[in-house]
Amino acid sequence: MTPKHIPECLINTNGINVNFDSFGNEDAPVIILIMGLATQMIFWETKFCELLASKGFRVIRFDNRDVGKSTWCDDLNVPSHLALLANILLKRTLKAPYSLNDMAKDTLGLMDGLQIDQAHVVGASMGGMIAQALAIRSPERVKSLTSIMSTTGNRQLPKPKITFLSNLFKRPPKQADQFVAFGLSLWKALHGNTYGFQKEKVSELLRLSVHRGLNPKSNVRQLAAILSSKDRTEALKAVKIPSLILHGDSDPLIPVACGHATAQAIPHSKIKVYSGMGHTLPDELLPEIANDILELIGGTS
Repeated sequence: MTPKHIPECLINTNGINVNFDSFGNEDAPVIILIMGLATQMIFWETKFCELLASKGFRVIRFDNRDVGKSTWCDDLNVPSHLALLANILLKRTLKAPYSLNDMAKDTLGLMDGLQIDQAHVVGASMGGMIAQALAIRSPERVKSLTSIMSTTGNRQLPKPKITFLSNLFKRPPKQADQFVAFGLSLWKALHGNTYGFQKEKVSELLRLSVHRGLNPKSNVRQLAAILSSKDRTEALKAVKIPSLILHGDSDPLIPVACGHATAQAIPHSKIKVYSGMGHTLPDELLPEIANDILELIGGTS
């Protein structure tokens, strides 16, 4: 039986509107999915949400601030590419328009607005960083933590090649066909060569992203939020929440060493490394990833 789907709607929280939808019964235990840099909630694919919800959970996905149908922060400054590079290469202070902690507060606000006391929190890439920040600042609200292809924020950890990182600085084209071509190139590079790249599916998601609302400045503002955040390693050592770290050994953006560092920082956390996985969630691995998350959740009280 297909889980119940509650269509997209807005909720006002933390001074912004957050757009979300959900799968499963509204009185079931909650799993909240937090997406990554400048990426809309639809990249948590429906079949993945339904797979989790079919096991007796209410699965909520949402657009982060500045993305999709949630509030765009166009009244805030956009850091220059020079400022971003100076931060990366020279460790110069970067003034970000908002922080990962602000985005964690957005998630808490969504929970408050929906009267959710606790949730199992799953974050991918930047979403994993937000999930970590949430577990650090409000551990009583997080039932379990799953951090996927993410990092602690330790600047000493391995980094992507600067040529690859520079792609994240590029402002996406506004014209739909050009945006899809741009997005396909980036997603294919992130995906790697081990698993089949689903060109038609990704193209459809990118076109839907244009239709839902494409904010070309969000990638720079959100990248600034990542770069300006402090190293979470010491704070993560105090996290007592059941935690799972998932990472691919072929991740070109956030190397797998960052996943191991996250697991080492969080006491008693578990880590699983998927052979050949890059910085996406391949179709072939979705059932296994869902089962690994569900296994963690099943072990919580």
